[in-house]
Amino acid sequence: MKLTGAQILIECLKEQGVDTVFGFPGGAVLNIYDALYEAQNDIRHILTSHEQGASHAADGYARATGKTGVCIATSGPGATNLVTGIATAYMDSVPMVAITGQVPTALLGKDSFQEVDITGITMPVTKHNYIVKDVEKLADIVRSAFRIAASGRPGPVLVDICKDVTAAVTEYEAKKPEPIEVTPIGVTEAELEEAAAVISRAKRPIIMAGGGVTIAGADAQMLALAQKAKIPVTTTLMGLGSFPGTHELYTGLVGMHGSRTSNLAASEADLFIAIGARFSDRVVSNVKKFAPDAKIMHIDIDPAEIGKNITVHYPLIGNMKQILGSLTDRIENRGRSAWNEKIAEWKEQYPLKYDNGGSLKPHYIVERLYELTGGEALITTEVGQNQLWAAQFYKYTKPRQFISSGGLGTMGYGLGACIGAQIGRPEKKVINIAGDGSFRMNCTELATAVEYKLPIIVAILNNHVLGMVRQWQTLFYNKRYSSTTIDRGTDFVALAEAFGAVGISVKSTEEVDDALKRALASTDRPVLINFEIGMDDMVFPIVPPGAPIDELIDE
Repeated sequence: MKLTGAQILIECLKEQGVDTVFGFPGGAVLNIYDALYEAQNDIRHILTSHEQGASHAADGYARATGKTGVCIATSGPGATNLVTGIATAYMDSVPMVAITGQVPTALLGKDSFQEVDITGITMPVTKHNYIVKDVEKLADIVRSAFRIAASGRPGPVLVDICKDVTAAVTEYEAKKPEPIEVTPIGVTEAELEEAAAVISRAKRPIIMAGGGVTIAGADAQMLALAQKAKIPVTTTLMGLGSFPGTHELYTGLVGMHGSRTSNLAASEADLFIAIGARFSDRVVSNVKKFAPDAKIMHIDIDPAEIGKNITVHYPLIGNMKQILGSLTDRIENRGRSAWNEKIAEWKEQYPLKYDNGGSLKPHYIVERLYELTGGEALITTEVGQNQLWAAQFYKYTKPRQFISSGGLGTMGYGLGACIGAQIGRPEKKVINIAGDGSFRMNCTELATAVEYKLPIIVAILNNHVLGMVRQWQTLFYNKRYSSTTIDRGTDFVALAEAFGAVGISVKSTEEVDDALKRALASTDRPVLINFEIGMDDMVFPIVPPGAPIDELIDE
């Protein structure tokens, strides 16, 4: 049957099982939106307040569900407003297809109204991108975009479609989506035997789980390996939830804001097993002094990550689930060792703690969130101190439960992601833990949450400063507070109410539970809680820049 390019795009989205898209219309995508109007019973369009909000919502939807997120924007500024969200998804390996409008083919390269080379701009932050100038190629390109976004190490793909292509007519033939190829195990029997022998011989092994474990759906296999060999497990920020935070083998985060137990364990280990992690600078800090006594085993799907940041002795590249399963089969059950006892001693000696005397503490707020939600909520965060308190004091027991911008560290990410996660997982309570600085950046997305009657909770840890920057200025810049005070008198409760949300103010510890219970009871409206905390509350532990990770500042 003959269809317009816009109609073909919509049919291809249906082919791929897409039922929700996030976007903002404009001139170059009018034909697409006209086709969406006809398909509104099949595809739900979520109109955000800003294109950046759409990209973060598509990202949050993808992280919460495991599906590919989709966002749409018009040409020029609409397309460039997606870039931060695309880069965020790229850094954290999130499957996303971004669809942008482009000026007609005859106007390309002429500095036409709202023309920008979005494929050139996004080339460094996409797995692949396309500009579509021929309607005959549109269907195959869209199908390819989804396949690339979801296969191997996932990531964002951009499809830029010229406006005249969306109006042109051609023959369309429906196709079933090609199944995503299963990554082969990728390692030899000899490599598996050697790795299993190394694990069995190790006296002081530790596992570091990264976001790749969740992406691969390998959490059960990693748990089985850790339990059988009695290996302590630490996680990166992106790895939270891939290993139960309540498990006796869990040691907490590792790296710059890692627990003392995790960082001591990494520093004294004789075998360091990284699974689906990339040894970022926030984990390693000083490369020459990281895990100095350990052989490094690195299990990952992406060969580009092997040896990129740290020397690897035992690389295992391929299907993580199969590799972990094969290793588990090859090792013997191990009882508790002196190493396990040492880890337990450290955990008891160096728990995460804070002074809960007097003023309202962010750590306490997050702890109460955990208790009152039974540890079952999906948590999104902004970036900064709020992100780390959320990571440290909520116990994540399931994959896809902690949703945050790890690699790019995108302020303003959390609210859009919260909206996307809530739409993707309507059965869950979704909570955005925010700082006042981050929240200001994209607070207009509250209007989106109100419009779609989303019962999200926005918990603002309001210290009236750019908290993490101020913390660094306190610790490393002699308290020279340059442009970090943002005590501007903004009434966040009134702002929430102006948008049509519920606003609650909390200034004391005694008010926390009532406010949270009221917010958790909401079923059809977002609730914003403004928690007034001290400007000098800090995230501890912290490793000073360039120091070995066992040299932590605790207070």
